[in-house]
Amino acid sequence: MNPEVVVQIISEGLFCVVKTAAPVLLVSLVVGLIISVFQTITSIQEQTLTFVPKLLLVFGTMMLIGNWMIDNIITFMENLWGNFSVYIR
Repeated sequence: MNPEVVVQIISEGLFCVVKTAAPVLLVSLVVGLIISVFQTITSIQEQTLTFVPKLLLVFGTMMLIGNWMIDNIITFMENLWGNFSVYIR
């Protein structure tokens, strides 16, 4: 196995991780931003106020797109294992 193949496998793996985690992270970011604006407007400086809405929406997002996330990971692993004979040369 030459270094180009290793770099390709690593880049595909990192892209799979970013693509799979991005929706959940974006939901968390947007919820945190909305709650921060709400806290600024109302002068409520409670640190734990963001925790419950973020938790609920992140879990909700994972329930909605969990199947897609698992499909991304399974597709990457099937491609990796399917080309295993090429990699050991």
